[in-house]
Amino acid sequence: MTQREVLISGAGMAGPALAHQLHRHGFVPTVVERAPVLRDGGYKVDIRGAAIEVLKRMGVFEAARAVDTGMRHVTYVKRDGGRIARLDADLLMGRRNDDLEVMRTDLTRILYDATAADVEYVFGDAIASMTEGPDGVDVIFESGAARRFALVVGADGVHSATRRKVMGEVPLRYLGGHISIFDVPNGLGLDREEVFYTEPGRMVFAYSTGPSAPAKVGLVCGSPSPVLDRESFAEQFTGLGWRVPDFLAAMRASENVYLDSLSQIELPRWSAGRVVLLGDAAHCPSPAAGQGTSMALVGAYALAGELAAAGGDHRTAFDRYETLLRPFVEKNLAFGRKMAGDMVPGGRFALAFRNYGMRTLKYHPLKRQIVEKVTQPLHVAANAIELPSYPMAPAV
Repeated sequence: MTQREVLISGAGMAGPALAHQLHRHGFVPTVVERAPVLRDGGYKVDIRGAAIEVLKRMGVFEAARAVDTGMRHVTYVKRDGGRIARLDADLLMGRRNDDLEVMRTDLTRILYDATAADVEYVFGDAIASMTEGPDGVDVIFESGAARRFALVVGADGVHSATRRKVMGEVPLRYLGGHISIFDVPNGLGLDREEVFYTEPGRMVFAYSTGPSAPAKVGLVCGSPSPVLDRESFAEQFTGLGWRVPDFLAAMRASENVYLDSLSQIELPRWSAGRVVLLGDAAHCPSPAAGQGTSMALVGAYALAGELAAAGGDHRTAFDRYETLLRPFVEKNLAFGRKMAGDMVPGGRFALAFRNYGMRTLKYHPLKRQIVEKVTQPLHVAANAIELPSYPMAPAV
C-alpha cells in the first residue's frame, strides 16, 4: 500500500466524480459498490452554478450537455385532468447560462465511463468492517477480501453505512414530508413535458424525455410521521383524481420504487480519523433542494483538490475541505428546508392563489423578472462558493 490509495464506498454520483479527480491528481482510487452493476434508473437532476464549472474543469461538460433532458413545457392540471396552465420550462425553472437538467443515470454513466479505464470498480461488494492504524485503514469486505487503504471515503448516500460505522447512528432532520418516484408506461404521451397535479398536502407529477421513453412519476405528501411504508404512503393519495389511481396501481406492482422521507443530514464534522464523508452521506439537503447532485460534484472537486494540495496529509486536507465547503453547504441546506415547505402544498386557498398566478404568468409583461426574483435564492445557493484552482493533468 502507498499513501495515495483511497477506497470510495458508493458508485452513485459523488463516488465516480471523486475517483475521476483523485486519479488526475495522482491518487489510486478504488470504488466499491454494493449493487452488482452500475445502478440504473433515477430521476432528473439539476446542475447549476459552481457545479457547472466543476464539470467543465473535469472535461465532461459537453458530454453532460449532450444528454440534457431538453424539457420544453411545465403543465398544471385540475382533478379532471383539464389544463390550468402550460408554461415554458426554461422560464419557470429559472435556468441561467449553462445550467443543465439531466437524468441521474445519464450523468452517472458519463462519470463512470470517464473513469472506468483508470479506476478499479468492485461491484457486488461492500465494507464489512474497518480498523484504523497509524498509517492506513484495514478494510474487510463482505466478500471476505481484506485490503489496506490510506483513506476511506463514504460516498454512499443519505443512509450511509460508512457513516454509521465511524459515527454511529446519526438522526436525520425530518422536513415533514415523503417522496416516491417510479417508472410507468408513457400513457400520457408526454414529450419533454412535466405535468403537476396538486391537492392540499399532496403533489403528483409526471414527466418524460420523449414519447418513446417511460414516464417518471413522483408523489409527495406531508406527514407527521418520519417513517412510512409503501402502503401507508400510498394511502395518503387515496381518492385523488387525474391519473393518480393508475399511478398507485403501478407503484404497488413495481419492484423498483424510490421512497424516502424529505430529510437532511447535518453533522458537526464530516471526517473521523482517516475516514471522510462526501455528498449526501455528509450533508444531504433533501430532494426538495434540487441541489444534491451539484453539492456532490463541488464536494468531490474540493476534497480531491485539498488532498492533492496537502500532499496527502489527510488531517490538513479534511480541515481545509470542510472550511471551504461548509458555507456553501449551509446555504443549500437552508434552501432545502425552505423548498420542503413549498413542495408539500398548503390549503385550498393557497393552491387557488398559486394556480391563478400560474395561469396568468405567461401574459404578464414582467414574467421573466418575476421568475428571476422567485428563483434568486436558488442561484445564490448554487453559486455560494469560489472554487479554488487545483493544478492537475489535462482531461483525457
